[in-house]
Amino acid sequence: MTFSCFGFSNSCKGKNHQPPEQEIATNNVRVFSYNSLRSATDSFHPSNRIGGGGFGVVYRGVLRDGTQVAIKTLSAESKQGKNEFMTEITMISNIRHPNLVELIGCCVENSNRILVYEYMENNSLTTSLLSSKRKHISMDWSTRAAICIGTASGLEFLHEVVEPPIVHRDIKASNILLDGNLQPKIGDFGLAKLFPDNVTHVTTRVAGTVGYLAPEYASLGQLTKKADVYSFGILMLEIISGRSSSKAAFGVDLLILVEWAWKLKNEERLLDVVDPEITEYAEDEVMRFIKVALFCTQASAQQRPNMKQVVEMLTKNVHLNEKALTEPGVYRTRISQHAGGGSSSDTSSSVKKKGKKLVLSTELDSPESVTEMLPR
Repeated sequence: MTFSCFGFSNSCKGKNHQPPEQEIATNNVRVFSYNSLRSATDSFHPSNRIGGGGFGVVYRGVLRDGTQVAIKTLSAESKQGKNEFMTEITMISNIRHPNLVELIGCCVENSNRILVYEYMENNSLTTSLLSSKRKHISMDWSTRAAICIGTASGLEFLHEVVEPPIVHRDIKASNILLDGNLQPKIGDFGLAKLFPDNVTHVTTRVAGTVGYLAPEYASLGQLTKKADVYSFGILMLEIISGRSSSKAAFGVDLLILVEWAWKLKNEERLLDVVDPEITEYAEDEVMRFIKVALFCTQASAQQRPNMKQVVEMLTKNVHLNEKALTEPGVYRTRISQHAGGGSSSDTSSSVKKKGKKLVLSTELDSPESVTEMLPR
């Protein structure tokens, strides 16, 4: 290994390297010095910026051995100390799955908290699919279906296999990264563990991104795995339609994507959801995928399938029990300016109850089975 500047190394000396604050015992986590990462990114030059969000800015970097990496500088200060932070990092680095972005290492120096990930050649779904800019990649149906299934598999792994389970809290197009073969990998899956609940991407105390927020989480603070399932359903609709949930609006009522899909279902025009760029596809399969997305976005969290069921529904030619499908829930924010530059947010539930507060019953009848596991 030619890259020698680790936070626990005694060899990183000289005028450009400062000694680490303390020695940190690690297993498979590479601990980089701040100066080495600064060098890898040309002093975090804006031209190397490849992404960013509420948790920090991401830069493309090149290590001394020529390896390309994605370097994320965390803007939010974790309440954890160095040892606790490293314990979390070590645990996250042991989580490996083909559809999760690999965490290579980190920097824990002074107040700096930086994560180093594998580099994904085709950036995110936001850039590659939903953007109209020159980085847009034309994707046929089989590619989009594989992205849906791969993302679902990664999320199922976080929910059902990892111990303790990880609720991502921010499943969205910009956190689904694509490698050189357009294989999807979920990014930022460890941030839910690294930061306290009051570190947010939005103006409320709820962590996540408007357009993907499950209504019970956004309005009542009820965070469960089903909040991720809801966000995944929205993501699926984006992948199938080629439209951004947070930007697109439909009709005179300015329906958001999931509302529009539900309206088309009621009008028996569900295939109108499909991106016009997709010219060839099996109608039965596409219809099944759209309906799975609607199952995932139902207003009641208890009515939604778990991710294991979602993967089954996407990978097997099952018959969906549409009688069990209920209307999607919707969370909106209405921002109003106040003296001093503050803001407040309000919520509304769905097309039929626009302008009313979303109220969820805590006592629900046992939902019917989402699927009837029978061949078509």
